[in-house]
Amino acid sequence: MSETHSVESSGEGGGEINVSDWSPFDTLTEDCISNIVSFTSPRDACVFAAVSKSFESAVKSDIIWEKFLPLQYPSMIPPSLASSSKMEIYFYLCNDPVLIEDGKKCIWLKNTSGKRCIMLSAESLYIKWINDTHCWDWITSPGSRFERVAKVNDVCWFEIRGTINTHELSPRTHYSSYIVFKEGFTDLPIEARVGVVGKQASKRFFCFDVSTDGQFFKRGRRTWYFEKPKEREDGWREIELGRFFNKGGLMKSDEFEMSAIATELRHWKSGFILQGIEIRPATIQRARTVG
Repeated sequence: MSETHSVESSGEGGGEINVSDWSPFDTLTEDCISNIVSFTSPRDACVFAAVSKSFESAVKSDIIWEKFLPLQYPSMIPPSLASSSKMEIYFYLCNDPVLIEDGKKCIWLKNTSGKRCIMLSAESLYIKWINDTHCWDWITSPGSRFERVAKVNDVCWFEIRGTINTHELSPRTHYSSYIVFKEGFTDLPIEARVGVVGKQASKRFFCFDVSTDGQFFKRGRRTWYFEKPKEREDGWREIELGRFFNKGGLMKSDEFEMSAIATELRHWKSGFILQGIEIRPATIQRARTVG
């Protein structure tokens, strides 16, 4: 005979779970269980809640969820949450991106791992000719996380660069960076580069045109594959600029730079709307084994 209990969580790992009436783990103290689970991940913590009644209770402990929170979390939450449980604060930071640095960036947590995600607004980026109103304008746009986004009026030189310090991201984490936009330039190859400032960067080409999936173009001796931009739930589109590994560490900090450039074909471009560059933990595809 078993009872059904609910673990209050968001995203993967939440929902109804079956907890048996008794388990050998019930002989462990709640503090002991909490300490053990705190060395795992948020996803694992929700899974462990199904082991026994003792685990279910221990998983809600502040001891666990405070370890999943960034050190600066008190400055990231509204006063109304100051007395909330650490688990409630954790899922608040997963579901509600927080504006930082005078609204130029926003930060949130990936719910299954607690890894930091950051979006750089258009205002925080280097944009060629951004101060020339013949070339660019600042506008507002529904669904944007930021007060203003950048719109191309007319440019022949398209260049966007963003940088982020390694200390702003979670250590020992593979990250992907995405340019987030509306509209785009038709049939125009954009060169993307991602890497540590001052070192050789990875390079790829993409196109903002949604009809380019599966198409190729040649540059020099190489043939490049165009991926199709993806539609986001917030009504914007995104396309990956590249990936990098943030080794982290307390003694040394580097800056990663991400860029999108189109300067070789000097025809005029217009209509592109830029919200910013989003940096979030990469989804690593594990190789399948046969036999």
